Amino acid sequence: MSQAIQGVRDEDFITGVMTRRCLAWLIDLGLICLILVPVFLVLFLFGLVTLGLGFGAMVLLPAVPFLYHFLSLLRPSSATPGQAILGLTVRRDEDLGPPTGLQALIFTLVFYVTMATSGLLLLIALFTVRHRTLHDLASDLVVVRRRTFEDWCHQTGASWSALGND
Repeated sequence: MSQAIQGVRDEDFITGVMTRRCLAWLIDLGLICLILVPVFLVLFLFGLVTLGLGFGAMVLLPAVPFLYHFLSLLRPSSATPGQAILGLTVRRDEDLGPPTGLQALIFTLVFYVTMATSGLLLLIALFTVRHRTLHDLASDLVVVRRRTFEDWCHQTGASWSALGND
């Protein structure tokens, strides 16, 4: 978080975030599977009903996890459902405002590129300030504890609310 934010102690915002992010990822993975199963079944049945012509629609399946993450960052909570359950929110590093559409897109794209390359690049979080991952750094976003963020908003009277509305 930039030095433009007065009275912010990084430790308050990031304590326990790495563990929560890992658990949130597992929750999100389960939720994505719960979404993918019925979508797959509908597309499969569509393929059968169209005597194989509809199986081409299966190319839409990889878009489900991407859209899940991208659209989640644009929600008022600025978090995936897994992150929200575990009390996390994704904010701009510069001023703790909500992510822009471009930042959410970059965040999601770099996350999936990282995962496609075995996920080992996620280990960069062990060596960066505030345990930021490569997709955090590329998009200039930071994952913080929602409760601490909300308390800070109330104390400072930030112009955007804890729900991420401008």
